[in-house]
Amino acid sequence: MAIEVIRVPVLSDNYVWLAHDPASGETVAIDPAVAEPVLAAAEARGWSIDQIWNTHWHADHIGGNEAIKAATGARVSGPAAEAAKIPTLDVFLREGDVVRLGAIEGRIIEVPAHTAGHIAIHLPSEHVIFPGDTLFAMGCGRLFEGTPEQMFRNMARLKALPPETIVYCAHEYTQANGRYALFAEPTNEALRARMADVDAARLRGEATVPTTIGLERATNPFMRAGSVAELAERRAAKDSFRG
Repeated sequence: MAIEVIRVPVLSDNYVWLAHDPASGETVAIDPAVAEPVLAAAEARGWSIDQIWNTHWHADHIGGNEAIKAATGARVSGPAAEAAKIPTLDVFLREGDVVRLGAIEGRIIEVPAHTAGHIAIHLPSEHVIFPGDTLFAMGCGRLFEGTPEQMFRNMARLKALPPETIVYCAHEYTQANGRYALFAEPTNEALRARMADVDAARLRGEATVPTTIGLERATNPFMRAGSVAELAERRAAKDSFRG
């Protein structure tokens, strides 16, 4: 992988990602919930934030836009369908559009369901995807503005990516997701093994993301759902799950 990707933990469970291209010196902040820790993390590495990529309009993904833009002059790119809700937006992205970090291309995949205009940003040459709140480790986003049909299609599209694709999720939800996943698929041995690793990592205070598409294929009950109806049933069950 030519780029460097740094995790910046903020708020209670958000991750902002800083992606840096050493060849060009360019840096992008993905879904900055707040500004100060993100600016500090970049400064500590001698990086200047040139761009911001937003996957959707929720405040815990765009809350740092204005201050970072004011401090650095960063260009903000995000979903065209949510432009009215992202006032700092400079570049309006749709399915198939391309963003660039230096010479590296990121391709836009529209993944509506969590929000109506949600996008994911896939960097094929780097085997990297930033899915925002659409795909989590062993989970998927709540259906706030979309349908099970849309999320089922999203899972199918993401599942089709190469298994080595690194998934930079936006939240540390893995342990809670895994508890539900074990309820949904109690005989999944890959899932049991993964949860043992996750529980041990959390006891050590370690992050459990990024993940990979291959790992999600094996252990994510939403990506593994065989039909729209099964995904809908699992999403509704997860929404009320207290295990």
